[in-house]
Amino acid sequence: MATELLWFCNWTTLGVCAALKLPQIAALRAARSARGLSLPSLLLELAGYLVFLRYQCYYEYPLLTYLEYPILIAQDIILLLGVFHFNGNVFASAPYVALFVVSWFVLTLQKWIIDLSMSLCLFISVASKFAQLQYLWKTGDSGAVSALTWSLASYTCVARIITTLMTTNDLTLLTRFVTMLALNLWVTATVLRYRKTVLKAK
Repeated sequence: MATELLWFCNWTTLGVCAALKLPQIAALRAARSARGLSLPSLLLELAGYLVFLRYQCYYEYPLLTYLEYPILIAQDIILLLGVFHFNGNVFASAPYVALFVVSWFVLTLQKWIIDLSMSLCLFISVASKFAQLQYLWKTGDSGAVSALTWSLASYTCVARIITTLMTTNDLTLLTRFVTMLALNLWVTATVLRYRKTVLKAK
């Protein structure tokens, strides 16, 4: 039973993550605007994913427990380019992409660097969610933000809490997943709330 649950959580997480950002990318393209999307939130999320992936690779954790992160990073890069494109200057993303590439190599130069980065990863991820929440509170408009993307992200956190408990039992990872679950649900609720407000106004 435990093996089947682990298999189910791993593969459904991969399946969900393969399409996680697609509703957001589609919403961005349909709106032809980055309205409602927070650039700082996206950059912080990408940084958090990068550190998280590097940490799991460094400690040689089971591949299936983090295989979704390369997929998420690729989708976030597409989303980042889309935001810069609709903001009028896609080339402005180049310094950020270069910084992420350099960081990938710097993170594992010393063990203490990757450990410290992972400790800070929770704060980076929390800052990412709060940046998006703050942007929604400020504008009062969810715009091109996809509630489906945030809902799917909540599911992946639940699945990863289960797989972490059943494999590595890493307290740092568990703390991150539980915190991210709460914040993803909060963002989802906020997006839906402002969407209803806009619909009522119309």
